[in-house]
Amino acid sequence: MLVKVEASSVNIVDWRIQDGLLKYVLPRKFPHIPGTDISGEVVSVGSGVEGFAPGDKILSWIDLLRGGGFAEYALAPVTSTVKRPPSISAVDAASLPVAAMTALQSAVHLIGLKLDGSGPKLNILITAASGGVGIFWTQIAKLCGCFVTATCGARNMELVRSLGADEVLDYKTPEGASFKSPSGKKYDVVVQLAPYRPLEAFKAQLTKRGTVVDMTPTLRTVLRNWYNKITFSKQSFLPFVLDAKNTTDLQSVTDLVEQGKLKVIVDSTFPLAKAPDAWARSIEGHSTGKVVLIV
Repeated sequence: MLVKVEASSVNIVDWRIQDGLLKYVLPRKFPHIPGTDISGEVVSVGSGVEGFAPGDKILSWIDLLRGGGFAEYALAPVTSTVKRPPSISAVDAASLPVAAMTALQSAVHLIGLKLDGSGPKLNILITAASGGVGIFWTQIAKLCGCFVTATCGARNMELVRSLGADEVLDYKTPEGASFKSPSGKKYDVVVQLAPYRPLEAFKAQLTKRGTVVDMTPTLRTVLRNWYNKITFSKQSFLPFVLDAKNTTDLQSVTDLVEQGKLKVIVDSTFPLAKAPDAWARSIEGHSTGKVVLIV
């Protein structure tokens, strides 16, 4: 579908690709337009497209290999596009695909939590909880009935509490640096959204069968995961990989926002002409919520 873009959000993976994360496969050719998360209006549809028509408001994840979200018009695949409810703004909608689906999939599909609260009630540590993914992970963990300890900067502690976190640590304090729960709880799961830390950084605060989920995995994560398996370690260090073409999950997070169960936090917005400034804001690593381009 050809979409007139209204908003497009910046994700960490966008500038990690610029840094060479996928240098052997991306970009396939220059010029390469980054951006995968968009909201906008359908202008035209290809032959065989069903369920969408010109004039529909949508949100979509564009294939990572193709990109193209930071533009006035973009091609959106039907397989990763859902309709945008009138109650959700274009900016909020563009904030959902990668960030909200990352939180949902890692919580539900990887950890086994249940959105209706019928699943395991775990003690969970979420690092960098005020970032683009952290804001959604915190809320989803509470929807699932878990006890949440979160780390963030001092200026965002009240915000993270308002999203449902039971305990909040300033990551710059000794307590925050050691990830120690104020109530003395051991964590069943650590959601590691901050820069890479080895399993050993969390071992003292994990339960005997605790799991660390590395949300921005590297080769080190994969190797450590293999090592833990061959040594029969009771504690796990797992990489998370997003299945962005899962329309069911994209619809689920959209429904949660429409129902008022999931709140979108936008750090800042920039006009398309200021895309480099938005890019720089994301790279700083101190944004509270999502950074969004308005077209």
